[in-house]
Amino acid sequence: MTLRLRFDDFSRATRSHTLPEASAETLTLLAAGRILLGVAMSEIQRRGITLIGITFSNLFNDDAIQLALPFDGAPAWAIDATLDHVRERFGSSVVTRGVLLGRHEGLRVPLLPD
Repeated sequence: MTLRLRFDDFSRATRSHTLPEASAETLTLLAAGRILLGVAMSEIQRRGITLIGITFSNLFNDDAIQLALPFDGAPAWAIDATLDHVRERFGSSVVTRGVLLGRHEGLRVPLLPD
């Protein structure tokens, strides 16, 4: 995300920020934009402003977003919801317990769709 500014004396400045992970949420993008604007606000008040613009770059289709597990103290339900989303999108066998890796699965019972 890039914030572009043009001041009263026609000089220009840019401020940019890269999000730590991909997001399609409006509130996340809005918060990042507000942070950039907050950092530049003292300079805007001091010098005056004639143009302000915000640009989003490195945009991808939603299919390209890497899902992230919320390990930063998020509630347990958030991890469960993320795992459910991964299983719905990629199938029930993509996530398993680490102790089961490399072991023979045994008999598999086909599941009927809901």
